Amino acid sequence: MLEAGGTSFALHTYGYAGRPGGVGLEAAQALGVDADRVFKTLIVDVEGAGLAAAILPVALELDLKRLAQVLGHKRALMADVRRAERATGYVKGGISPFGQKQRLPTVLDARAGDASTIFVSGGRRGLEIEVAPADLVALLGATVAPIAR
Repeated sequence: MLEAGGTSFALHTYGYAGRPGGVGLEAAQALGVDADRVFKTLIVDVEGAGLAAAILPVALELDLKRLAQVLGHKRALMADVRRAERATGYVKGGISPFGQKQRLPTVLDARAGDASTIFVSGGRRGLEIEVAPADLVALLGATVAPIAR
């Protein structure tokens, strides 16, 4: 998807070990980058709209109410893991915002604009994609809004 879109990106691999703290924080430590530049992709079930993707810094929590508001709805819940995996084609801990089976409405946390590039999952644990936030937004048609706390 990135190559087809003519997007500049870099792939980074690391030896995933399943350390405590989560996949994203482990990626930040292993790659030697600030955790505020490593973003996780969470799949949510938005009441009345179906599934959506939220991309936010790994050290922060998703504000589900704010995400629902951004998408024009009242409520959102974390999606069932199996449903998220079926919709995206990826496993938990390796869900990439790119190349998902179903193209989901996507919201990128506004903090992404603080960095020239951010890291997102490359579709498996131990693989990260470094990309400019503006390129991610353009490729995915993502909305940018403050959705993390």
